[in-house]
This record gives sequence, C-alpha cells and structure tokens, in this order.
Amino acid sequence: MDPVLSEWLSLALRWAHIITGIAWIGSSFYFMWLDSHLEPPEKPKDGVEGELWMTHSGGFYVVEKMNLAPHEVPRTLHWFKWEAAWTWITGFLLLIVVYYFGSASFLIDPEVADISHTQAIVISLVVFIVAWAVYDGMYRSPLRHTGAWAEIVGIILLCLAIWGLSQVFSGRGAYVHVGAMIGTIMVANVWMIIIPGQRKLVEATKAGEPLDARLAFNAKQRSVHNNYLTLPVVFIMMSSHYSGTYGHEYNWLILIAMFAVGAVARHWFNLRNAGSKAVWPVPVAVIGFVAVAYLASPYFASTGTASVDADAEAVTFAQAYEVLANRCVSCHTEKPTDKNFDTAPKNVMFDTPRQIKSAAARIRAVSVLTKTMPLGNQTKMTAAERILLGRWIAAGANIE
Repeated sequence: MDPVLSEWLSLALRWAHIITGIAWIGSSFYFMWLDSHLEPPEKPKDGVEGELWMTHSGGFYVVEKMNLAPHEVPRTLHWFKWEAAWTWITGFLLLIVVYYFGSASFLIDPEVADISHTQAIVISLVVFIVAWAVYDGMYRSPLRHTGAWAEIVGIILLCLAIWGLSQVFSGRGAYVHVGAMIGTIMVANVWMIIIPGQRKLVEATKAGEPLDARLAFNAKQRSVHNNYLTLPVVFIMMSSHYSGTYGHEYNWLILIAMFAVGAVARHWFNLRNAGSKAVWPVPVAVIGFVAVAYLASPYFASTGTASVDADAEAVTFAQAYEVLANRCVSCHTEKPTDKNFDTAPKNVMFDTPRQIKSAAARIRAVSVLTKTMPLGNQTKMTAAERILLGRWIAAGANIE
C-alpha cells in the first residue's frame, strides 16, 4: 500500500476507533455506576426496582430501573450496541491497514518466529475465532456457575494466550493481537449474548410470557467481564507508543502484569460505585505499576543488550555511523528508500552527525536497551552492533 495513503487511512481509522471506543467505554462505565447508585423510590412505585435523581447541564434527570418483568414496553426503547460494533469494525480495519497491508515488520519478527506474512495473517484470524469459541464455550458450560473457579480458568487461559502470541508475532504485533482478541470477545458478548438475551426478555414481556432469569444472569455476567477487561485493553491501545513494554524480552509477562493492574484499578471504581469505602485497590494498583516499571527497566537488567560497559574501548563516530548507515538510514533519512515509508518515521533522520547525536537517547532506547528497531529487524542488526552503539552513546555520543 502506498505509504501516504496508508498513513492517512490509518489516521482516519485510528481517530474513528478512539471516538467509538470512548462512546462504548463511556456507556459501560455509566451503566455500571448507574446500577450501583439506584435507590428504592421514596414513595413505592409499581414495577420500579430503583430510581436515581441526577443534575447535569442545568437540568434534572430521573432514571428508573424496572423489575425484570415490567408491565409494558414503551414504543421507543433505546439499545446500546452500535458503540461496541463500530469500535470493533474500526479497530479491525485499522489492524488490516497497519498490520496486514502495511509493513510486515509491525507483525513479524524473524527472531521470534520464522513465518511468512500470509501465515501471520491466517494465524491472526484463527486466533480471534478460536478465542471466542473457547471463551463462549466455557461460559455456556456448567463451569459458569462455579463462581471464582470459572474466573481462575479464564485468567489462566488468557495468560497462556498472551504467552503464545508473544512466541509467534513481534512484540508490538503480539500486544495488538491480545487487544484485538479481547476486543472481539467483548463485542461478541454484546452482540451474541447480551443483546439477544435482552431481545428475548422484551419479546416475552410484550407477549405476557414468563421471563427466563437465566438470560438476565448471562447478560450480567458477560457485562461484568467486559467491564473488568476495559482498562487492560485501553493500556494495549496506548502501548505501541512505549517500546519498553512490547519490546522487552519478557513482554508477555509485562502484559499479564498490566492486565492485573488494570483489573484491580477497575475493581476500585466498582467498589466505590457500590458505596464501599475500601481503598486498598488504589495502592495495590500503584505499587503494581511501579514494580512492573522498575523490574522491566533496562537499568535493572543485568544481561543482554541492556548491559553496556561504558569503560570498554572507545567507539568512534565512524564505527557507530557505519552501523546506522547499514541498518537504519534506509528509513531514517530525508528521502527513505524503504518502500514502507515516504518520510522518515517520527521525523527522526540520520543525515548529519548533529541529527544522529540529538537522537542518541532514542537510539539507545529502541535499538540498545530494547530490540524494537529496526522494525522486525529487517536490516539484520546484530547483537554486537547494538552493543557497539550502546558503548558509543554511553561514552557521550561524540561526533568529532
């Protein structure tokens, strides 16, 4: 795909994805808050389970939650489903543009797995189908009534999926696929479980038939799952900007830890919405985040490319430039020769010694402390070359 077209198409889809995602997450958070703040009416009302008075933008609002079987269904009934659908649609189109039709380097890393671009796409699609089938099958089985055991099994399967994807795709590709996999499950929950269940309840109400409480139970269970998965998925949406996460040797472990941090943070919101004064999730989430950041920091590591001996024999600028010229300049130049880029990525160019020196910290972060650059290591930068760049930068990145 033409680089200019790809960039603008990616921008349009990413913008739409964020907009629809905000709408979906906002409605999800609102209804979780709403459910937990309903109170019995001061004067009992027939068929009303709870009500809530609110003020916003200069007006007063009254929301009433009806019992499972209201006497009648109004002519206009609002459904919350298209926010979820369009979040998934724009996200999947973005996956196609950036990872399927875009640079294969975003998806594949030969040092991780020797697979072709076509194989990677097939694996990607199969993952989404299998993930939903396994999850849905588990929560249609008797296991869904076992309480915490079902959640424990689900967490174990999620951890295995995260580890497995990290063994197939590049770090960045693995992260986005975990997010897309979870997003697919969340949207399928809405469209295949929650909405159909609600439709059946509405139809039964109109027909005056007994309502199946199992439909409400299943819808609520899937809705709670979606609620706890929201913040981890938002983290994945942001992670592509932070190579220290997906570019780490143990990127899969970092992602598992951040899932836990996000879920604990969401639990605090839910506790607070329910009227609990418990604050323990806040320090747990903060300490967890700080611990992950510290342990994942290349400054904590003692092995691999993160360990650079600044006291070793000095590396000249000519030696450093030779590595950059052979491995990086095809993209990072005023007129890239790499077919995937029309302009230098992030406007980082290595055309002059001063440009290189000013980018030394970036080079160290993405090519020495992590291996996220070159993308997919298409230019075959070696471990020795990464160490050489690290030694040059540690000595002050001298360009004389």
